[in-house]
This record gives sequence, C-alpha cells and structure tokens, in this order.
Amino acid sequence: MYIHERDDWPHFWWKDQAIATRLAAVRHRQGRLIGRMEALGFRLQEEAVLQTLTEDVLKSSEIEGEVLDKDQVRSSIARRLGIDIGALTPADRDVEGVVEMMLDATQHYEKPLTAERLFGWHAALFPTGRSGMHRIRVGEWRDDNAGPMQVVSGPVGRERLHYEAPKAERVDAEMKTFLTWFEVRDDVDPVLKAALAHLWFVTIHPLEDGNGRIARAIADMALARSECSARRFYSMSAQIRAERNAYYEMLEAVQKGGMDVTAWLNWFLACLDHAFDRAEQTLAQVLSKARFWERLGGTAGPAFNDRQLLVVNRLLDGFEGKLTSSKWASLAKCSQDTALRDIEDLLRRGVLQKDPAGGRSTSYSLILS
Repeated sequence: MYIHERDDWPHFWWKDQAIATRLAAVRHRQGRLIGRMEALGFRLQEEAVLQTLTEDVLKSSEIEGEVLDKDQVRSSIARRLGIDIGALTPADRDVEGVVEMMLDATQHYEKPLTAERLFGWHAALFPTGRSGMHRIRVGEWRDDNAGPMQVVSGPVGRERLHYEAPKAERVDAEMKTFLTWFEVRDDVDPVLKAALAHLWFVTIHPLEDGNGRIARAIADMALARSECSARRFYSMSAQIRAERNAYYEMLEAVQKGGMDVTAWLNWFLACLDHAFDRAEQTLAQVLSKARFWERLGGTAGPAFNDRQLLVVNRLLDGFEGKLTSSKWASLAKCSQDTALRDIEDLLRRGVLQKDPAGGRSTSYSLILS
C-alpha cells in the first residue's frame, strides 16, 4: 500500500520531540547564515546569490540526469537579476526555462502558488513540448493514457518498481487540496512546511515529467517564505544532488509507509543543515575573490581586457582541471597566440604563475596572495 492509498491520506503527522532539537538548531543556523551574508556589501551579496542560484539550477537538473552548461546558466541568471558579470553567454531555451522557473519561485515567493503558475513552470521546463524524444502533455495535469505513472529503474525485463502515483482521475482534486494547504498560514513551522510540500507534491506526481524539479522549486519557495527574503544563500538542490541515493531511498520508504513522516522531516532538516555547510564554503570563496581583486586594485582589475577578466573569474569560481593556453583559447574564444599573450601579460604582472610541470603540459594557476 502506498501512502496515498491510505484512508488517512493526506493527514501527515510527526513526533515533535523527535525533531524539535534539530529544527531549533537548523533555524538558529539559518538565521546566523542570513545575518552573515547580509552583512556583506551589496556587490558581494550579488556574487553569493549568483553562485548559489547557478549551483541550484545545475544540481536540480543533474538529479534528473540532465547536464546544463554552467556559463549559460550563470549568464541567464545574471541577466535576469541585472548583475554585471561582463560578457554574457547566450543561453539555450532549456536553460532559460529552468532559470525562469527557479527565479519565479524564489524572487516572487510571496505570490500565491496556483495551478496556472505551476503550468507556467512546466511549460518553461519543456518549451518544445517534448521530454527527450517523447511528446508530453505540457501545462496541464497528466493522464494515464500510456499507463499508470510509475517510478522504475533497471534494464528492460528486469525493472524494479519504486513507486506508483495516484490515478490521473484523482490529480485535480489532490492538487486543489495541496495548493489550498500551501497557501494557508497555519502553525506549522515554515521550514517543516517546505519539507512537507516537497514530499506531498512529489507523491501526487501531477505532471507527466519534471515533477522532481518542480517539487524542489516549491520547497525553495517555502524556504524563501520562511526567511521573508528573495536572496538565496544556500542550495537545497545541490545538497540533495550530493545525497541523491539517500534522497530516493527516503522518499521510497516514506511513500510505502504510514502517515508518520518524522523520518522524512529529520532527513530534510539534516540535508538543509548540510546545505548550510556548502553555503559557508560559498561565503569563503566570495570573500577570497573579493580580497583577490582588492589586492589588484578594484573589481575590474588593473586594465584587464575582457578575455582576462573572463578567465580569471572562472579560475576564482572554481575552475576544474588545469589551465593551459589551449583551454584559455577555448574559454575566451580566441586564437592560441592571443591566449599566450594574455597569459604572458598576467605572468609579468604577478597574477598568474607557471605550475611546476613544464614542456607541452605547461599549466598556470592564480597567485591568490
């Protein structure tokens, strides 16, 4: 029996004493983190928000097996928020759609969550009306024409059924109940409401595809409400991506259990606490970046050209692998000779240094202090 088949669905309950200590600790840490971030100057706040939202969009898509281009995501977010990051990378429609959904959920958290709003998010996620090679119903609740909505894994012939959602004929009524509850200002702690909303939505599975991403956007919206702030300084999606196996195992266990969701709430709170750890790393990275530019005389650097600004900022944001002249040319979309001139200029000015290995494998790294 799945949780939605029980007579007492959807009357969730939990043991307050079992989550009280963790909830109090998470709420305290949430407040401290927001306070620290808001103490930063406006420019550093923008940088922290941009990094957080970029990671949020990337990791929420990765959970579903979709890899987006980081530069496109970052540029799309920066353009929509009016953040100056220099040259912008044109973004594909699928990237623009994910960014549009996430920003609508978090930047307009105070607006009611309605069926029409969810349909708009869904249409943004699937602008071509297709999921991969398959045409899907976009901007409306799913039907069961292709069979029941199931979550399965494994090769053909040896599939494992993890979950089966409510029948399509129930979805409209189920979603009306959910959306009414989501907008009621009750005595449930807003952070717990974010956890419950995530579980409830993904259990109904009301759409043909994209349910996980939209469930996480709804949770982010509820968390923004818990802080009365559109500025996002931590990413639940990034942490869920890091704990993906545990995430799916917990969802499956809860959806096959009773209405006691204490275990799910404890897991969600622990995941949120770990997300705060990642936010501390983001803060340290932003401050390190600020000190770097301050040492060089300002946010634009001492007469850096656009290519140098682009690549140096990529290094500061956590460039993966080693920087070579070939990678510089690829990133900056310039010739190898131009890349070498840019690099040699920064070597003379004490911004870059050659890594120990030389020859054809010559690579470079930033001098951070």
